[in-house]
Formats: sequence, C-alpha cells, structure tokens
Amino acid sequence: MKKPDFIKKEKSYEGCVAGFEEARIVLVGAGYDGTSSYRSGSRFAPAALRRETVLAQEDYSPYFRRDLKDRMVHDLGDVEIPPGEPDVVLPRIEEASRVIVEKGKIPFFLGGEHLITLPAVTPLLEKYPDLQIIQLDAHLDLINELFGRRLSHGTVMRRISERLGKDGRIYQVGIRSGSPEEYQFAAAHTRLFEFDTAGFLRHVSELKGKPVYLTVDLDVFDPALLPGTGTPEAGGIFFPEFIRLLRALEQLQIVGGDMVELAPQIDPTGNSTIIASKILRELLIML
Repeated sequence: MKKPDFIKKEKSYEGCVAGFEEARIVLVGAGYDGTSSYRSGSRFAPAALRRETVLAQEDYSPYFRRDLKDRMVHDLGDVEIPPGEPDVVLPRIEEASRVIVEKGKIPFFLGGEHLITLPAVTPLLEKYPDLQIIQLDAHLDLINELFGRRLSHGTVMRRISERLGKDGRIYQVGIRSGSPEEYQFAAAHTRLFEFDTAGFLRHVSELKGKPVYLTVDLDVFDPALLPGTGTPEAGGIFFPEFIRLLRALEQLQIVGGDMVELAPQIDPTGNSTIIASKILRELLIML
C-alpha cells in the first residue's frame, strides 16, 4: 500500500506493531483544531499520545486480559495539516480514511477536534448504508452554524445526521450541554442518553448485527479526571464506567472510530495525556 503523500510518520504509538497489510485496525493522527471555539491545542494530541506511551504504560490490559501487541494494529502516521480553513484539511482526512476502508480495515483516528469525525466517517457511510453512530460526548454538537460556520466542532453531528438520511441512527451518550435548539433537534433526529452511560447500556443490544462507528470526545469524562480538553463540562463519567461500557460494546460490529479533543498543554500535570493514552489502549484492545 502506498501512503498518500500527506501522511507523515515519525514514531509509532507503542504497541502498534503490525504492518499495514496484516493489520485489522489502522491508527491515524489528525491533529486539526482550526475551528476550536474555546480552548485550542488539540492539534498537539497525536504527538503527545505517542510520546506518552514510550514509558508511561504497558501494552497489556488487565481489564480485558489482552495485549495491544496481539491486536494487529498499525500506526499509519499523521495527516499533515496545513494552516487554514476546514475545506483544505477535511479532504485529506477523508482520503486517508478511504485508503483504509477500501482495504477492508478498521480506521481509528486521533484528533484533533471533533470536526475530524465528519471526513473520517464519510467513506464508511458510503460502504455501510445502515451505519450507526455512537457518540460519547459532553456536548450535543448539533448546532447548525457556529460563528457563521457550518463546518465546526460544534456542528459536526448535525452534518453527520444530514448525511445519514434517516433519524435515530446517532446514539448520543453522556450529554450534559447544548442549546434549546440542539435539544429540539436531538428529540426529533437522534437517540439521546444524558449524563452517564446507564440508559444507553439498556439499549446496546439494538445495535447487534449493525455496522457501528464509535466517536469518543474526551470531554465525556469528568474534568476532575481529564481536565485537558477544549471545552470541559462539570459532571461526566469516570474510568470504571467507561470500562463497563466497552465490555458492552464488545458485542457490536464496530467498523471505525476516533478519539478527539485532548488538548495536552492545557493540563500542566500531564495527567490528561496519561489518562487519554490508557483510554486509547482500552479502545484499541476492545476493537
């Protein structure tokens, strides 16, 4: 496989030891934060996560009794992000996703802000007409326009909803922030499970046998655990609840995913990056 010219690779995420051809899951960095509306810096997340894994964590998950090295994950590298508007960046992310999807592999993107989900999921929407979306997030991200922009981290799920063409295929989990207009849109078009994962866990079985894309905005976690995000919200889930959720998701056919909105420099302790790297390990092992 010839990588697109705009994919650059300096170092691999620790534990991602498979070559591209043999891999089941392909990891890609997409450090774009050009529409961040509060605290930017998620463009630094892919590099920070790779640095963190060298010494800070083991590849073995005691939660799943599996080792990341055995999960056939390949780290493709990072999409080279030029400064500028989304219409320059998004096609590159979409092309990177398409290369992976056309090879029958599972793409998993590291943001970057939440807007990167739109191009990442586009080839999967084309491949799987009945694709379902699970969104772990503090925010609805259903604004129609944010500061006059239709393409933004705050509008991303609205744009994806429009492309799905059918209501009820976005499961929004952990939500605790949004405008009245967003909540009205959610009531009509998405499946909303507020504040925690308990309500959603009672409905996971509905997704069995269907292709699923999983997007994890790290602000779904309580900021006491992970403050290094662009738009933290009071409340949120903690790590044990997340592991219980992943155990439930194991039964599903997850065909792609992402983890977004880590802004490493916002947390000077470095703990947010450490926790995010553990979250990523469990996500990849669960897949």
